[in-house]
Amino acid sequence: MIKIDLDVMMAKRKMSSSTLAEKIGITQANLSILKTNKGKAIRFSTLDALCRALECEPGDILKYEEDNDGAEL
Repeated sequence: MIKIDLDVMMAKRKMSSSTLAEKIGITQANLSILKTNKGKAIRFSTLDALCRALECEPGDILKYEEDNDGAEL
């Protein structure tokens, strides 16, 4: 499972959710969906905007965790 971990980068950049949402052009509600890993996908354009706003690489905010719920692919 791939997770989006924005909290660390946002804290490092001292950026609030409202400021980040405004900078990347999405609603705070949609940013919240990303932050809580409730989304099913992320557009490359959104990932690009996140990386630009947070001055980071995709690998700084995307994390892979093995899915341990027993489900097979």
